Amino acid sequence: MLNRITVGLDGSSAGLAAADWAAHEAELRGAALELVHAEDWAQYGPFAVPLPEPRQQWAEDLLSHTRDRLLRDHGTLDISTRGTEGLSAFKVLASAASDADLLVLGSRGLGSVTGFIVGSTGSATIPETETPVVLVRSVDGHDRPPVNADDAGPVVLGVDPRSNCDRLLSFACEEADRRSCPLVVVHGWSLPPVFSYAPTLDPGVEKEMADRLETTLRELLSPWERKYPQLSVDARLVIGQPAIQILDAASGAALVVVGRRIRRPALGARIGPVTHAVMHHATSPVAVVAHD
Repeated sequence: MLNRITVGLDGSSAGLAAADWAAHEAELRGAALELVHAEDWAQYGPFAVPLPEPRQQWAEDLLSHTRDRLLRDHGTLDISTRGTEGLSAFKVLASAASDADLLVLGSRGLGSVTGFIVGSTGSATIPETETPVVLVRSVDGHDRPPVNADDAGPVVLGVDPRSNCDRLLSFACEEADRRSCPLVVVHGWSLPPVFSYAPTLDPGVEKEMADRLETTLRELLSPWERKYPQLSVDARLVIGQPAIQILDAASGAALVVVGRRIRRPALGARIGPVTHAVMHHATSPVAVVAHD
């Protein structure tokens, strides 16, 4: 890693909001910032042809103007730019992120409909890289991230204690520590279908399972609490669909952290349903962290 944050620009308000968030994050980390604009030739016609000169000039202007704007607000940052052309923008972004600490992308709101559009490029890029990817939303079409996107709320982490959570916990603890904000760890659960009638027959079954899960969660968090003794950790074991519980806790969060298992299936990698739901409905920036 080169202690660098890479942000993808496409000229949208969400992309500009992502650049603002990335600049703030780079300052927190003492990292360099790289602005990348990846053109996908295929979206301009049925043939793979180089872009026309006006489009190339537009891309160059986008990078230079964004860099100038960020330097006005973050004068000490080391900001570089890179413009590329190719057949797959998501592959270009994934390649640019390969030696970065973080890749930041924008996503836009659905207007009157609840939710956000991550976009085909963002959705395709996430499974292509093991670098953490942060999705930043613009608000009402403005080119600034949400007002809570800096440090006004906690870092919220969704975990499944049955998985290897080390990468997720490391990332979330570091982000909360940088911001000097609390870390909220959420695990949503429900009784397996085979136990659906058990609470009626034996009210102690649900409590027994909850106690076991709470013990597992505390054991999972214990070494991280020792590593970050100054960090306030709020562990929440809640009954209900995991995505809904994470989204409920994420209201007003500085950052939401969810995981994606590293898989290499024959038909291509995919994003799990919980992470997919959080990506498309959380209003705070969402970090997707790949893990084993």
